[in-house]
Amino acid sequence: MTKIKVAIVGYGNIGRYALEAVQAAEDFELVGVVRRNIQDIPAELAGYSVVDQIEKLGKVDVALLCSPTRAIGELAENILSLGINTVDSFDVHSDIVALKNRLDKVAKAHDSVAIVSAGWDPGSDSIMRTLMLAMAPKGVTYTNFGPGMSMGHSVAAKAVEGVRDALSVTIPLGTGVHRRMVYVELEKQADFAEVSRVIKADKYFSSDETHIRQVDSIDALKDVGHGVHMTHKGVSGATHNQLFEYSMRINNPALTSQFMVSAARATMKQAAGAFTVIEIPPVHFLQGDLDKLIAKLV
Repeated sequence: MTKIKVAIVGYGNIGRYALEAVQAAEDFELVGVVRRNIQDIPAELAGYSVVDQIEKLGKVDVALLCSPTRAIGELAENILSLGINTVDSFDVHSDIVALKNRLDKVAKAHDSVAIVSAGWDPGSDSIMRTLMLAMAPKGVTYTNFGPGMSMGHSVAAKAVEGVRDALSVTIPLGTGVHRRMVYVELEKQADFAEVSRVIKADKYFSSDETHIRQVDSIDALKDVGHGVHMTHKGVSGATHNQLFEYSMRINNPALTSQFMVSAARATMKQAAGAFTVIEIPPVHFLQGDLDKLIAKLV
């Protein structure tokens, strides 16, 4: 079996779990990890190439972009221009179409493939919303997250000047409405009022009820568990009151990285261009013989 040569780009929460997911997938070969600090190599990366530029890894089929959302656009463009496929977990819902169109041009020009927003939401949850709508085309879908840690929101809060560390917890209020509880550990001399103002004005938080709390230690609070409860009430043909529910409780970075690895597999089966996960045949995420998968799943 010819294995898919994959690189992990970025080695934070998602990158660490991506390592485990790649190691567990028999059709992948990890050719190396790209990170800024190549002097600090964790024990689990011993035996792997750790570099500061993906070009130093030799042949790479696909790169898992385990970097903050706001770095994804430029990072993906650069890697796609090398003829390497990319998968990311970009999580600003309102900007996904723009990112997809931006990367589509680069990917087609360099015969590469990008799958954008391949985390759990957006990502695997996006597929569930699509299926629910297919089963009842008229109606309303509510996606309720949490309670749990939002990685994207936590990274955004941590990036604010004066913040040493941050944790953003999503609290579901029902009907798709959420409260953000943001806990911040501040640098010395940081102005809590100014930090709060900047966080609340950020696109990640500006549309939701957001509360900021100062704490002495984020490590004492951190829990990467999360979850979702999704409901769709709609109409199938002319039949009303069709009600679907979907829920799960998860380790956020573990599920995100696992689905990114599955999407990396799917990049090898697509024509050049950029895609969201709802445009990919679900079976392309899976390893194995197509006929056997059909016999097992249909």
